Amino acid sequence: MLKKAAYGISALGTAGSLGLRYAEVDPMFTFVVSAIAVFGLAFTLGHATEQLGIATGPRIGGILNATAGNIGEIIIACFLINAGQIDVVHASITGSIIGNLLLVLGASLLVGGLKNGIQRYDDQLTGMNAASLILATIGLIVPATVAYVIGAAADTGPGEHGFGRIESLTVGVAIVLLVTYAAQMIFFLNSAAVDTEPEEPEWSGRTSLLVLIASAAALTAVSEALVHTLEPAIDTLGVSPRFVGIILIPIIGNLAEHVVGVTLAYKNQMDFSLLTSIGSATQIALFAAPILVFYGLFVGHPLTLVFTPLEVVAVAVSVFIASFIALDGRSNWVEGLQLTSVYVILALAFFFLA
Repeated sequence: MLKKAAYGISALGTAGSLGLRYAEVDPMFTFVVSAIAVFGLAFTLGHATEQLGIATGPRIGGILNATAGNIGEIIIACFLINAGQIDVVHASITGSIIGNLLLVLGASLLVGGLKNGIQRYDDQLTGMNAASLILATIGLIVPATVAYVIGAAADTGPGEHGFGRIESLTVGVAIVLLVTYAAQMIFFLNSAAVDTEPEEPEWSGRTSLLVLIASAAALTAVSEALVHTLEPAIDTLGVSPRFVGIILIPIIGNLAEHVVGVTLAYKNQMDFSLLTSIGSATQIALFAAPILVFYGLFVGHPLTLVFTPLEVVAVAVSVFIASFIALDGRSNWVEGLQLTSVYVILALAFFFLA
């Protein structure tokens, strides 16, 4: 029933948001319809990827789920860069990382622990992802520190003091993160297989791939409508653009990780579940953020890796507590509750930060 409803929301929401985009309709209404469409498309895309992952195995499946779940956020971020909304892009990157590490992982551990008690998983794989996330955090701290030392703000324009050095540092860090991510994927694919109970896919590999491609294409069109109505929606809601970027956009775009991660934890497939949530955060930090840096340079709207102090603290805190909880290879529902509690605290902080 839930899947059929999501498919209906995907079709109707996509048609509605695209129609409203070019009609004289209240922008807030268009924003809501577009958000619902993104919600449904993310669910559909996530389910198609899950089915493809069943056929390919948990390792490739975990990478596919993380990649597919981040497609929506990457597409939305590209449109935000085109619109010059660099602060919102920074916020969405931060929100994606903390959302996956605290909200998605926390919900997965909470639901899985309530259903199955203490759950176990491969602590070596979790440790590798944790180390990568610490590297990514360093990649955020260093540019922000250098910018502070030389007096260059994150939004410093061409010709201002320090911009050349910050931009060059950002490109260098982005290259390092991409190389690290590529090396990690090679190691990941060549290491031993993750143990998981065999499951029969509902769809064939070809059907899953076609649905995945169609959902991604529709997501691109709907994301443009969402970004187009973002500023009027922010004015109507009375919240800051940073809160929208950190909380609302990642929640909308991260539905695939929410659904897949929690479902897998409920089924006691914890290796696959953690690859979906922690792997997604790792991919955002090591792959999506550097890609967006180069995309910004390509379209003439440079995106640096200089984040605000609270954004850096939020990512660092999220990486620390998620790593601390996940490194022992065992989880329970209380740990899931602890992660979601930290997420609520950070969400409140960004809400009250005008």
